[in-house]
Amino acid sequence: MTMKIALLGTGTMGAGMARRLLGAGFALTVWNRSPARAAPLGEIGATLASSPADAATGADCVIAMLADNTASKDAWLGPQGALGAMAPGTVAIECSTLDCDWVGTLAHAMADAAINFVEAPVTGSKVQAESGTLRFLVGSDQTSLDLARPVLDGMGNAIIHLGPVGSGAVLKLANNFLAGLQAAAFAEALALIEAKGLDRERATGVLRAGAPGSPMVGLMADRMLADDFEPNFLVPLMIKDLGYAEHLLASAGINSALVRAARARFDDAVAAGLGDRDISAVIVPLRAG
Repeated sequence: MTMKIALLGTGTMGAGMARRLLGAGFALTVWNRSPARAAPLGEIGATLASSPADAATGADCVIAMLADNTASKDAWLGPQGALGAMAPGTVAIECSTLDCDWVGTLAHAMADAAINFVEAPVTGSKVQAESGTLRFLVGSDQTSLDLARPVLDGMGNAIIHLGPVGSGAVLKLANNFLAGLQAAAFAEALALIEAKGLDRERATGVLRAGAPGSPMVGLMADRMLADDFEPNFLVPLMIKDLGYAEHLLASAGINSALVRAARARFDDAVAAGLGDRDISAVIVPLRAG
């Protein structure tokens, strides 16, 4: 029988994931806080739900890809939350980037309802979601992961089982902490290169090929040199992730001046009216002096 999947959240990432699930032959119901964002998926075969509970009713598996802790809490545990509509023994997959404390709270609620819970935040952004090349950073027991695996395989090309619930959130926040630092640092380096009149292509070529080079540096170089700030990873989401990372670092006894400095750069971008742009727009306030 075809698995019935519910997907909560059809933003930049969720929409791509939904299309991959439809392409893999799953029966898909979708919900989004702003219904207009979900409407195009209805045109290609998804069923549109009026609430998370509506989406989850009768589903074998419910996936969430949402902005933050608050959105996750509302979608799972709110008055019209999905968890209350899920049958014992079904599967819940939380793919959002969340604070570790909230992941633990959610895991307890899932256990109390006899739901198989998999936390599976992803690495990758819009392109990877659309192409089915996401990597899932999984915190879960083995039984729950085995049940979720066919669904995860429909959306990505790597499942990395890190340990029990909470493990995925730790590595995802470490990953985004480093990504945010690199984006902010490269923006400062490129702004310096431009301010001093160097040939931008030649200078950034040295940085790409040298010790500082990384996939993130290459990606930021491509977008910043082209002034391509089309959203792949929104500035406010990076601010949120760095805030969660700061809290996690502090819980480990690490007082990180680096995470605060990087977050301040993205705060500057929001203050400059770039809250609806990609994180590569962090360079714009630096260029303005």
